[in-house]
Amino acid sequence: MTVPTYPDFGILLIDDEPAWLKSLSLTLRSCAGLTNITTCQDSREVMGILDQGGIGLVLLDLTMPYLCGEELLKRIGECHPEITAIVVSGLNQLETAVRCMKLGAFDYFIKTDEEDRIVGGVLRAVRMQEMQRDYRALSSRLASGGLRHPEAFGSVVTGDRGMLAVFSYIEAVANSPQPLLIQGESGVGKELIAQAAHQLSGCRGKLVTVNVAGLDDTVFADTLFGHVRGAYTGADSMRRGMVEEAADGTLFLDEIGDLSIPSQVKLLRLLQEGEFFPLGCDIPKRLKARVIVATHQDLEAKEREGKFRRDLYFRLRTHQVQIPPLRERVADIPLLLDHFLTEAARTLGKKKPHPARDLAPLLAGYEFPGNVRELKAMVFDAVSLHQEGPLSTASFVKAVGRGQGEGTAVVRQAPRKNPFSGFPELPTFSAAAGFLVMEAMDRAGGNQTLAARLLGISQPALSKRLKMLKSGE
Repeated sequence: MTVPTYPDFGILLIDDEPAWLKSLSLTLRSCAGLTNITTCQDSREVMGILDQGGIGLVLLDLTMPYLCGEELLKRIGECHPEITAIVVSGLNQLETAVRCMKLGAFDYFIKTDEEDRIVGGVLRAVRMQEMQRDYRALSSRLASGGLRHPEAFGSVVTGDRGMLAVFSYIEAVANSPQPLLIQGESGVGKELIAQAAHQLSGCRGKLVTVNVAGLDDTVFADTLFGHVRGAYTGADSMRRGMVEEAADGTLFLDEIGDLSIPSQVKLLRLLQEGEFFPLGCDIPKRLKARVIVATHQDLEAKEREGKFRRDLYFRLRTHQVQIPPLRERVADIPLLLDHFLTEAARTLGKKKPHPARDLAPLLAGYEFPGNVRELKAMVFDAVSLHQEGPLSTASFVKAVGRGQGEGTAVVRQAPRKNPFSGFPELPTFSAAAGFLVMEAMDRAGGNQTLAARLLGISQPALSKRLKMLKSGE
């Protein structure tokens, strides 16, 4: 029987000592289940091997003939930044380790370190590389499957299934003349979804955006419907409202949940009758625009409380989508991080920095009350302070700390109660392990690679455990 290789990318071990290469290979195979391993004793051959593709992780020594480890690190960072590099050296020097980390090394180990420490570091690197590959695959899936016009959503950086479902729904209702309600927390990208819906609608006119938060009834009416000359003191000339400006296009009303009851009545009439009156005018005009509305508030709850008209609520919810918050699509964080790093570097006139290896995991544990908008602000702040080397996590840690200090539960990784504390009888180790495996497989939707990552073990180890469960051992 053929033993499957793991991981699905190659691991290249580089050292001029064949005994060390053999020892490390055997250790990684036996202790970590890593079988997709290639070795190289000549540092001059490394770049040629990497150019052939298929390598995701490199472990290298520093003191080698021809090309030293630091020079290799530099070349790998310049030519193959997607490859993770770990230094396993005989040199126990702090300055050398710092230089290597600045050159992009994921980790630095001494050959005399305990075996478990080196294996643990390599497994962390493997999991990080797997996550990055999953994110890239999800991102490319957006452009290749399910959507007829994925380009309409090009400004929304995501690979999340929930977001892709939103895209499919928007594409399906884009040509409908009925209102579209977009709900979601502040900063999730509701306006980007509205822009996509407008683009897909095929409307010849433009997208006109109005934030109605804070507008009293008179200002709301004047903003939307316009006025004729002499309609009120100071109205020295006629002014077209936003409804007319959006003719043959789309009218996007943001923060609709903040509208007063009188303004809600006016909006309801506009949607029901398809007509409106400019202030000071007795002749109605026709609505010729598609209406899209958005809110971060729970309109259903506001309707139950009597703060939002029921007839308007049901009129608006003909077509509706809920944009998931960033904390519910953690897999999007690396994609968004890379996107905003590119954008920030271009905007600030700097070279795009590479993020530190521990940045994505740090951000994955944060609740992001400000969602994507908050992440963008963090990245721009960090890039503006950046000088050289990998992007520092200092400003991100500070921002996360401020969020924790606001009294909100922003970090999900809180200590959990022992799940076995209430059991009258404890399960055996074997039974408990079986329960964990079944729960991980259920959460991963049957995907063994993902389930193995959830459990912190290798995929072959999980496969072996599944076989034991099937056989009843």
